[in-house]
Amino acid sequence: MFDRSIKIAPSILAADFANFGAECRAIEAQGADWVHVDVMDGHFVPNLTFGPAMCAAIRKHIKGIMDVHLMISPVDSAIESYAEAGADIITAHLEAGPHIHRTLQAIRASGAKAGLALNPGTGLEAMPNLLDMVDMVCVMTVNPGFGGQKFIASQVAKVRLLREMIGDRPIHIEIDGGVTVETAPLVAAAGADVLVAGSAVFKGGSVDNPAPYGQNIKLIRTAAEAALA
Repeated sequence: MFDRSIKIAPSILAADFANFGAECRAIEAQGADWVHVDVMDGHFVPNLTFGPAMCAAIRKHIKGIMDVHLMISPVDSAIESYAEAGADIITAHLEAGPHIHRTLQAIRASGAKAGLALNPGTGLEAMPNLLDMVDMVCVMTVNPGFGGQKFIASQVAKVRLLREMIGDRPIHIEIDGGVTVETAPLVAAAGADVLVAGSAVFKGGSVDNPAPYGQNIKLIRTAAEAALA
């Protein structure tokens, strides 16, 4: 059942790389709604992270939604591998291949939900032709490729316009980049319902002391929900 309630999706890019399984269990136990996995190829973005084998390895530690964000190009040939690895949602970038419509078709054909990511410099001109192909639009509020970047405030207006375009379609708006207690209310008020947070969730905690994860998640969620009251 689709709902627009605020969902917090911690990015494991900010987790302890030596303890991914335990970290995934910890954030879910502490209130995370989704687990966000940033896949980077060192080509489409200037960093290199995880492949499908890592996604398959952590899948068994995740009870809920595994949200896989593919910052890779070309992307089409990789879709099936990530679907087989257990991704519930697979997000591709508008610029990641020559035919984004076909990419979104391929994601849905794999059995996963289809996400479309928009970089800070990417406009909404293509959206009227793609909205019926997507289950989620991910608005990048930093440039993709690195964690810990500063929130790009100009993207709030993009979220607001996107929300108007979506109307009553069952499409999530996800925010990825610079989400904190301060920025969460801005994007929630504009229409976002899925908030990806890395360092803002994992700061101060560890697998041995996960309580700060829960406190951070609660603070972000409460701040976002307050903007909707």
